[in-house]
This record gives sequence, structure tokens and C-alpha cells, in this order.
Amino acid sequence: MKNLKNNLALLFAACTLCACSSGEDEQTVVPGPSAQPDKLPIRISTVMDKDAFKRATDYAFEAGDRIGLFVVNRNEDGSATSLQTAGNHVDNMGFTYSGTWTPDTPVYWQDERTHADFYLYYPYTATLTDVTAMPFSVNADQSTEAAYKAGDLMTGSTTNVAPTEDAVSITARHALSQMAITLVPGNGFTQESLDAAEVEVRINNLKTHALMNLATASVTATGEAQTVTPLLADGEYKALVVPQSVEEGNLITVTVDGRDFNLAKAFTFEGGNRYRFTVVLSKTSSGINVSIDQWEDDGVDHGGTAE
Repeated sequence: MKNLKNNLALLFAACTLCACSSGEDEQTVVPGPSAQPDKLPIRISTVMDKDAFKRATDYAFEAGDRIGLFVVNRNEDGSATSLQTAGNHVDNMGFTYSGTWTPDTPVYWQDERTHADFYLYYPYTATLTDVTAMPFSVNADQSTEAAYKAGDLMTGSTTNVAPTEDAVSITARHALSQMAITLVPGNGFTQESLDAAEVEVRINNLKTHALMNLATASVTATGEAQTVTPLLADGEYKALVVPQSVEEGNLITVTVDGRDFNLAKAFTFEGGNRYRFTVVLSKTSSGINVSIDQWEDDGVDHGGTAE
């Protein structure tokens, strides 16, 4: 009788398990990697450095632009932790702009108390292998808008941020220099003759490759010097230049109807600055002046003559 009771109990238990697991209307919901209702989502917003020129388009980020983001948690005592290529709280997460920034995969604060440092860069690359030496280059031929815009390297950081439901604001700054060249007629030219002429502008002896340290936003020029062809837009020739020092030589060459006019000068380009060169074309010149102003316009006019 005891064995019969045991067998009946086992049979009843087996039937109960079958009934619980075989209902067609029942589904087991497994949260995906992006579903973390107990975590505070990380949101970001970007602003342009008000003292710098806007971005390559001279406006702001455009729909479809992509940035990379690193988030580094601080220690319990509030001290900073160094940015690493991997092993940070968030490693090189891609964000796409469409009025707001959307991450490729949702990211979250570690908890409600741990502060963090944020580092972003533009344009995004999924193949970043060293945050202290990210390779980047500008095009030697920047004569089209697309080729020019491709060289607009930007970076930004916001540190010691407490967990928040609000978007973390990060200021994006230009890491390279901008060179803006305006041609004006001098001896032997009129504006009409210059407008009617076939004109080419070249910037000489510039390195176009660089390595950037994302933690310090510093840029180091690398590789061999090349000749850069600027973009002509609204009567101005402009080029994005890797920060570097150029030795004395023909910095700018302007070819007018087959004749070269050279502006000889040594020059140092610093990141985040616009340098304006007003080049006076003269067939008979007595000197050289070069006009320079920074993106944070210092009002200095160092204008110039090419012969």
C-alpha cells in the first residue's frame, strides 16, 4: 500500500509539471542586453566651443554624424581613473545624431552614486586600437566639400559627472587648425582681371597625417609633408591643417594664368585656431605681410603680399 501511495504521488507530481510547462499561451520572457529597468540610462548632448568656428560645414553636427564615446568611472574616493583603450565603463560606443544622440546599444550608469568622466571624439571609428595614439589624416586634395569635411577632427570631455537622468553636456572642440586664404589684387592686377583669370592655390610643405591622444586632446603631426589643395567657398580658400610648425619656405603658391606667386613664410599652426591669410598678389612687390586671425578671433591682421 505504501508503494502504491508513493507511485500515485510521483504520477501526480509528473502530471502537474507537464501541465505547467506545456501551455501554448505561456511564454518565458528573457530580458535582452538592452533591457535594464533597474539602471539609469546614460544620455549625452553636445555643444560647440563658442570661441571656435563651427564645424566643417560652418554650422553644427548634422543628421547622420557619428561620434565615439568613452565613459570612465571614478574611484570610490572621487579620484580620477585614467582613460584606457579597453576596460572602461563604456568603451568606444558609437552615437548617431538625429537631433539628439542615440547610442548603438543602450548604456547605463554603474549605479546612482559613482561619478564618471566622459570623452568623445568625431568622426567615429570602430577600429580604434589605442586611445593615446588614434591615427587620423586630412586629405591632401580638399577642393571638394566632402573632402574638406572629412578632415574635421573634434574632441571633447566632461569630467567628474554625478549620475543623472539629464543629458551630460560635452563641449566639442576642433583639434586641428583651419587656414583661410583670401586673394586681393595688388600691383599689376585689378579685381576684374583677377576674377577673369585662371587661378590655382596650393599650400606647401604640410604634413597631413596625425596621431591624437583622446585623454589630453593633443595632436602630433606624422609622415611626410605634402602639397594641400584648399576648398574654394564664397570667395575664400580654406583647408584643415594638422597642428605643426612649417619651416621657412613658400608656404602658399598662387598660380594666376600659369604664373606662380609665392608667399614665403615659416609658420606654426596650433589646434583649434583659424589662421586667415589675406594674400595680396603683386607683380612688383616690396615686402610680405600675412593676415592671421584665430577661430577665437584675436582681431590681429598680419596680412600679406605674394610675388
